Amino acid sequence: MFGGIGIPELLLIFGILLLLFGAKKLPEIGKGLGEGIRSFKNSLSGEEEKEEKIVKTKELEPDIKENKKVEATEKEKAEA
Repeated sequence: MFGGIGIPELLLIFGILLLLFGAKKLPEIGKGLGEGIRSFKNSLSGEEEKEEKIVKTKELEPDIKENKKVEATEKEKAEA
């Protein structure tokens, strides 16, 4: 399969990782590895700008929601 590593070996490796890190930590580790690989590929292909725009947009979303809440409470105070 993968250069001599078969399904039984992969299951053994997965089992050892499960014992070492626990069931809750494995998804976090996988997510971190995936993000690292993705950023490495993006840096090689030069797609950094797109990712930065997406991250900036996501960072601004909570501010926009918070501003709307503040505006709503200000309107309620003005009406009262």
